[in-house]
Amino acid sequence: MILKVFKEKSKKKYLNKMLSIRNVNVSEHKIKSLGIIIHIDEIDDFELFRGLSKELNILQNNLKVIAYSSNDKNKQNFWDTCFINKDFGWNGKIKNVELNTFLETEFDALISYYTQDEIELKLLTTLSQAKFKIGILQTDTRLNDLIIKTDLKEFNVFKKELIKYLTILKKIKNE
Repeated sequence: MILKVFKEKSKKKYLNKMLSIRNVNVSEHKIKSLGIIIHIDEIDDFELFRGLSKELNILQNNLKVIAYSSNDKNKQNFWDTCFINKDFGWNGKIKNVELNTFLETEFDALISYYTQDEIELKLLTTLSQAKFKIGILQTDTRLNDLIIKTDLKEFNVFKKELIKYLTILKKIKNE
């Protein structure tokens, strides 16, 4: 039990360090690849994000969705890109090769679609090499470049607002 508390503290310390050195560089680079992080305990409809990528004119092979679960049992019930606490070590070290590959991919945009205040989700967002990070309102505003304040269950509102702001920022073409 005590080791678990120390492990969580080491993750939080590492997260704060990474957020303090984060360099925000927003350019007019068009979005051609998209990474998405979801919390499977909150939302589990993968097709919502596939539809979003079609509306953003992103090819399916340039879309990657990963899911995090607080519950170890959910990992077997969903696709193979579901990660749990055991995939994270001390000081935020990632133990899973597939998860490392996702984080090292330089997506043009990353959508963090979760509201729960889980340190592992924050680490995924922070450690991602995505050029532009988008999220719904979370407790830590340092995580994302664009924050769209919507309820988690109002995906259509999120999608509409996202397209509007990405068009304004010249990240997509409004066709």
